[in-house]
Parts: sequence; C-alpha cells; structure tokens
Amino acid sequence: MIGMITGQVAHLSAPVACVMTSGGVGYEIEMPIGGFCTLSVGMNVTLYTQLVVREDAHLLFGFTDKSEREIFKKLIKINGVGAKMALAILSTLPPSELHQAVEYGDESALTRVAGIGKKTAQRLIIELKGKLDGTSDDLFTPTTAQNEPTHTANPMHVIAETESALVSLGYKEKEAQSAIKTAKQSLSDDELTTSNLLKASLKILSGF
Repeated sequence: MIGMITGQVAHLSAPVACVMTSGGVGYEIEMPIGGFCTLSVGMNVTLYTQLVVREDAHLLFGFTDKSEREIFKKLIKINGVGAKMALAILSTLPPSELHQAVEYGDESALTRVAGIGKKTAQRLIIELKGKLDGTSDDLFTPTTAQNEPTHTANPMHVIAETESALVSLGYKEKEAQSAIKTAKQSLSDDELTTSNLLKASLKILSGF
C-alpha cells in the first residue's frame, strides 16, 4: 500500500499532479481541487495517498492533510459512492462544509455536488453522521497556497484545462463551459490561472 509520497511536483494538469520522487519515479495523483490549487511546479511536497484498485486501472488519490484522506476512505465505503464521486465531494465541499452538512442534515448542500441526488445525499448523511467528529482541527482550517500555480500563460490552455477538470468531477461539458464563461468575466488577465478559474467556476456550479 502506498500511504505517503514525498517528492517534487513535476507537472500539473487539474486535478492530477505528477510528483517525482528522489528515486526518479513519477506518480500521477488525483487530488481534490482545494489541495491541488495549493501546488506549483517545482514545489517539494508530501501527499498522503490512497490507492484504489479497479479492474481496468490502479488509481492513486492524494491529500495534503491526513485527516482529509480519512474522510475520503469513509466516503468510498458508502454504497454508491466511488472514488471519483468522493473526490468530487471533497472538491465541491471543503471538509468543514461537509462536516456541517452531515451534522445538520443539509441535503441541499450535498446535492450541489455533480452526480449526487436526494437519495444519495440522504445516504451520506446517515452513513457519515457522527463519524467526522474528532478529526484534526487543521482539517477544518482553510489552506492558503504559498505559491499560486499559474500552469500556463495561455488563456486557451487554462480554459481547456479547467473544463477537463470540471468534467472529471462529474459536470456535463455544457455546464462546465457555461460556468467557465461566466467565471472568466470576473477575473483579470493577470488572475486568469487554472487555479483561480477552477475556484470561480466551482462556486458558480455550486450555486454560490
């Protein structure tokens, strides 16, 4: 089991980070958008990982906080919630919001996640209630990136990368394109990075 990877960020393509270890092995790691947006190429990083084995692929998911990984592990144990949906949940709802939604039975907050309907939201609340308590306080503190990743100065590439990330989280292509178009208008040329566009687009898609 690969539980933790330390290395240098070699490449970023939302929501996948390629981390090169000192041994020369590069790992492609899928991450929640919040954690992904704290990374930049060349940064030395330690990610807590979870390997998910499927018939057609071995997928590695990574988290900047060990407690967030524990939430991911709890999510994928729930019937009907796979790794991709768990990633979408953690990308749409920061851990503090997820905890609050579960404890207060807020179905509407959970249905903001692409692919989650009322029944799945109800199941999440039932299965997770009381199980997110006692985690690290650090988990519920928003993380601010020290170096905002720019990925590229090419606006078309930023838009394409953002759209790809949103589709991978379960949003339909037209939904993603519409959100990106609106989000782009709120950003200046200097602010137009994959990180900023992703955050702004997710706010629109989540109804905020």
